[in-house]
Amino acid sequence: MNTRTLGKNGPIVGEIGLGCWQLGGTDFGPLEEKTGHQILAAAKKSGTNFFDTANVYGSGRSETIIGEFLKSHGEGTIVASKTGREVYPDGYSKENLRKSTLESMDRLGVASLDLLQLHCVPHAILIDGAIFDWLRELKDEGLIRSFGASVESVEEALTCLEHEDLLSLQVIFNPFRQKIIDELFPRAEEIGVGIIARLPLASGLLSGKFAADSTFGESDHRNFNRDGAHFNVGETFAGIPFQEGVKLAEHLRSLLPDGMTMAQMSQRWILDFAAVSAIIPGASSPAQAIENAAVTDIPPLSADLHQNLQAFYTEEVHHHIRGAY
Repeated sequence: MNTRTLGKNGPIVGEIGLGCWQLGGTDFGPLEEKTGHQILAAAKKSGTNFFDTANVYGSGRSETIIGEFLKSHGEGTIVASKTGREVYPDGYSKENLRKSTLESMDRLGVASLDLLQLHCVPHAILIDGAIFDWLRELKDEGLIRSFGASVESVEEALTCLEHEDLLSLQVIFNPFRQKIIDELFPRAEEIGVGIIARLPLASGLLSGKFAADSTFGESDHRNFNRDGAHFNVGETFAGIPFQEGVKLAEHLRSLLPDGMTMAQMSQRWILDFAAVSAIIPGASSPAQAIENAAVTDIPPLSADLHQNLQAFYTEEVHHHIRGAY
């Protein structure tokens, strides 16, 4: 696995991490705990050492499964968790932040969190700035080693970048979401904040496996949040209406290099940006984790393909995106 430094002075991480939302067993449909352990083991064996989770994934279930895994696979494993959605939109306080941090540490079985990220908190909270001071206090106490933020929009990201001790920004980034290339990456690179790219396959649209009549379970966010009924619509299919997204993904097939799948092209495209420290595709099976990790062996895409993907986004995709961006 090729590695990159997370931010300017963070840990060395495999460029392909594992997003652990699925391990919660809720918002992507049911997933057995045994399968969760198998996914983590397959990812680690494939060279993945960076796992991203959150305290709200399955109400702590994702962190608990990772914590069990760390008992035997903790060496060299970097775990990033997130906090803040459990008190959204107005329950933010120093006491609540400390409480959630200690609870995450307990579930993960660690004495200090490698990386604690604010989890899509309201922009007004970020602008106020007190929450960053609370994170600094946790770092000074040794409860966290570093802190970052997972954000929805460029405006939120730029607000976070005013804090130069921020290690990382987690953003939605894939061929369907290219706005941040020009509006965020230059500033992040300038001050050395690492980019963690979430939803690299746009909730599976860029796997190329969905059809217009594909359906999802009642508890799957690709069913209940496809129009943003429960949280930012951008977290589901990159904010693109599902039927339109299927059509757009089909159009992308004409750009695929010989022998490359759509998922491979999409993830390799993200890795071609130097601002990106890691991508965190999710996996619902060990096989998916192995397939994702193997993208590290694919050489960079051609300049012509990059130009074609940029034109595709500008001309065909951008105007379909809904939600904060």
